[in-house]
Amino acid sequence: MSFAHEAFRMMCPQKWFKRLLPMLLGLCCLLTGCVDYDVGIHFPEQHYGEIVQHITLGEQLTTLSQAEADRWLKSLDQRAKDLNGHTDRPSEETLVVTIPFGSGQELVEKFNRFFNPQPPKRRRLPEPDQLDLLNLKAELALEQSNWLLVDRNHLKLTVDLRALGVLSNQGNIILSPGSLIDLNFNLQTPLTLQSSNAPGEELGTELPGQWQLKPGQINVIETSFFVPSYLAIGTILIVVLCLGGFYFKYGRWPGVINNKAEGA
Repeated sequence: MSFAHEAFRMMCPQKWFKRLLPMLLGLCCLLTGCVDYDVGIHFPEQHYGEIVQHITLGEQLTTLSQAEADRWLKSLDQRAKDLNGHTDRPSEETLVVTIPFGSGQELVEKFNRFFNPQPPKRRRLPEPDQLDLLNLKAELALEQSNWLLVDRNHLKLTVDLRALGVLSNQGNIILSPGSLIDLNFNLQTPLTLQSSNAPGEELGTELPGQWQLKPGQINVIETSFFVPSYLAIGTILIVVLCLGGFYFKYGRWPGVINNKAEGA
């Protein structure tokens, strides 16, 4: 009798483990990222750049609420068009948002308007085409100073991820806070980036200009970078060419008296 009891006791943990294994696997799948959100700023020159966002919905989110997910993507598309941008849909689960800007001031204005849209007046609930990441607060600030041939830019980005969630127009949560979203920020500029107080290391930066934001806290990114002023560079090249042509033709610099010609 004792032998049978001992055998039963040894088999029970395995039995319960087999029953719990599918549940544990399902839980792990649900805890993986439902949304991959990559926000990038491409700033190749002084008077042109783009805000580029890649949004990929995970299978978990689309399975739970395909209609709400589609409405949310359409709301992002509408916001991009309001800022003279456009969107592409490489697949049903992927949206690429591109918003051009012509100056640092326009970059700040468009970035903050996209991530902090004003709610419609006299309306308590957003329209179906105005769904928003209601709990994602992002604010961009940019200070610029001219260094003749280049512009020095000091960028500060503050992203509040303490209470992150996607809400439907009925107020239902379709994406809960926490680890269900992977949010990344990258900055592409032609010259070397300089980060103050190494904020990239605190946010787990692997490459210069790339940061992975942490959910459940306020993320602050501060960095300085340089953008060439092609207008100033072109002006200096024109002046140099003109001076070179003058010297080649007259054998002297403008304003300098040629002693040989004077002696003759």
